[in-house]
Amino acid sequence: MGIDIVTIAIVFGTIFVVELPDKTFIATLVMSTRFRPLLVWVGVVAAFFVQTLVAVAIGGVLSQLPKRPIEIVAALLFLVGGIILLRGASKADAEEAETEEEFGAKSAARQLAGWKVVTFAFTVLFLAEWGDLSQILTASMVLRFDDPLSVFIGAFLALAAVSGLAALLGRTLLQRIRLSTIRRVGGVVCLVLATVSVLQILGVF
Repeated sequence: MGIDIVTIAIVFGTIFVVELPDKTFIATLVMSTRFRPLLVWVGVVAAFFVQTLVAVAIGGVLSQLPKRPIEIVAALLFLVGGIILLRGASKADAEEAETEEEFGAKSAARQLAGWKVVTFAFTVLFLAEWGDLSQILTASMVLRFDDPLSVFIGAFLALAAVSGLAALLGRTLLQRIRLSTIRRVGGVVCLVLATVSVLQILGVF
């Protein structure tokens, strides 16, 4: 199966703006202030690889069901995702402080180096990411585009990019951009995808 650059770009952009204000961004940032950023990033990316693979696999299984109900489910998931992001936007900045304190406590008591840092980062993100909005939306993208490989590439690259930014420039970004604003952008993107899905179901285009 070939890859579609447009699908990859759409998936990348959507997952990027959804994941950027997520707690995993803060968790990666906090761990990177206590351990070597590169090692933290390797562990986080490994966790994201597995999580994305699972999300795409679930989407692939669901896509084998009758087409019209699946299209409706995909549209509803985008709609719900958009509503969740927009409703939670006002609380994003407060949640940032809570998340930083939570993961700071988890990291502060540990003296780790080398592969132990990688393992720690992998475990923290792997456990935190199950059922995450970005994982649900990744599965929805498989239903929406019926192209698991392109969706996997786009979603994984987006998650790797977000975690890389958190590890290297997280504090600087948070000083310049409010998480509430990013969350609102992500919500709008999800609503746009929901609208497009509905219009396609109705045969408008």
